[in-house]
Amino acid sequence: MKKLSLIMAASLMLGTNAGMAAVVDDMLKEFGGAGNAQDGAAMWKKEFVDPASGEKRSCVTCHGADLKTAGKHATTGKPIEPLAPSVNKQRLTDRQEIEKWFKRNCKWTVGRECTAQEKANFLVFIRGQ
Repeated sequence: MKKLSLIMAASLMLGTNAGMAAVVDDMLKEFGGAGNAQDGAAMWKKEFVDPASGEKRSCVTCHGADLKTAGKHATTGKPIEPLAPSVNKQRLTDRQEIEKWFKRNCKWTVGRECTAQEKANFLVFIRGQ
């Protein structure tokens, strides 16, 4: 019974990883090809200034520098589960969730929607965490 449970758990994890790979690969194709993880990491840390408040923001503001640990929303204080797929198997598996959060987070942090290349860079960077 214990062996069967281990086999089932392993197959679920592999299925999630395969699901993540398919979703990310499909999105990268639509964004015009490969993203650049180094550019994604640089933009992750880059500070943007909110023109209305003068407040500085970056992805690190809420998610933290280490994507393998939980973050906290800067305004609401709401906990944010780790973004790294290596510790949170649900990350990068739902295309609608990815698109929703790109739209919200790019507008809030960068002050505009991210370009296709920026999204590709983020996806490749996050997928490697």
